[in-house]
Amino acid sequence: MLLKRSDTNGVAHLVMNAPERLNALSDAMLAALHGALDDIAADETVRVVILSGAGKAFCAGHDLKEMQAGRVADDGGAAYFADLFARCAALMLRIQSIPQPVIAMPHGIATAAGCQLVASCDMAVAADGTRFGVNGVNIGLFCSTPMVALTRNIGRKAAFEMLTTGRFINTNEALALGLINRAMPHDKLEAATHELAQTVAEKLASAVRIGKQAFYTQAAMTTADAYDYTAAVMVTNMLNRDTDEGISAFLEKRTPDWPRGS
Repeated sequence: MLLKRSDTNGVAHLVMNAPERLNALSDAMLAALHGALDDIAADETVRVVILSGAGKAFCAGHDLKEMQAGRVADDGGAAYFADLFARCAALMLRIQSIPQPVIAMPHGIATAAGCQLVASCDMAVAADGTRFGVNGVNIGLFCSTPMVALTRNIGRKAAFEMLTTGRFINTNEALALGLINRAMPHDKLEAATHELAQTVAEKLASAVRIGKQAFYTQAAMTTADAYDYTAAVMVTNMLNRDTDEGISAFLEKRTPDWPRGS
């Protein structure tokens, strides 16, 4: 099975399962991930998603052998490449558009579109020693699409250096730059990631859904427009019956009576 899914206590864990190809984002892998996210988006029992890779690496980026095979077309592969990068971008956008937070759990390497995948997730917990890179420049292919997610996670100068030198960064640098939330010893990685996921899963799901959508929407706005927009979001959130209950419970020093799945 190319993509494995297991659900526990409101957390869906997706595992990219092509270790022999370092979980490359092949045509089939892109389709499997997008399809799984579509299913999860409609599943109200899922509150948080974890994304990881089987074998010795998280994801090595696009499948270069598959890409090279696309060159045999009459147009030299132009149509295939355009479609490939559009499908990859659609996946990255889907990660951020589904209502549930998505936590990347990288280990080994996360390179090129694999690094883009980490940057596109809402949070990331990495194994100590994981190496991150947008190293396409080393083979003559500038990581232009991975650059979009990377420059929305870390500072421009650091991103530009990574893009133009192909240099890898370690977990300490990734943490300092803001690409990941935390780094953990490999034997504690899964437990720590699930602990973070469970912490989020225990919050009011409707509030988290509202908040995730607002987070990305306001980020694309001017500061003034963002305040106008988020004020309206706050009004909607305040009018939620379960939010009323949550605030009342806090003031009354009791546990809120929230229906399951709310």
